[in-house]
Amino acid sequence: MSTMTIGELATRTGLSQSAIRYYESEGLIAAPDRKGGKRSFKPEVADSVRVIRLARELGFSLEDIRTLLNGFSTDAAPPVRWQHLARQKLPEVNDLIQRATAMKRLLEKGLRCDCVTVQDCILYDCNPPVRLRAGSDAPPKVPPLMS
Repeated sequence: MSTMTIGELATRTGLSQSAIRYYESEGLIAAPDRKGGKRSFKPEVADSVRVIRLARELGFSLEDIRTLLNGFSTDAAPPVRWQHLARQKLPEVNDLIQRATAMKRLLEKGLRCDCVTVQDCILYDCNPPVRLRAGSDAPPKVPPLMS
């Protein structure tokens, strides 16, 4: 059976060696055998590291990943693990989507805004701006205060 050095594992998975050592120290991947004092990883570890990398990129916490990989009895099937994690994470993701949607609306509103201050734009009903024509002396439209 062939093995990989930490450098080879890093190249195959797109992670830094320090990230691999960190995941090892956190118990997300098993401590490898050592040959001559150097880590010697089995090829299947690359798949585990890729799963960890993808989960991190998607926003899963180390604790979420730990639960998914190691938080169940060995006879718990992967679908059971996913279902458990999904029940925990979906409310968090829905909340994140709501916050991101609200932020998107605010930023889009800012692109249409012609308010005098940022506070006016954020706190009051900022309608699409009335742009001044070149040479116009009319003052900019100020939105009414909300009651």
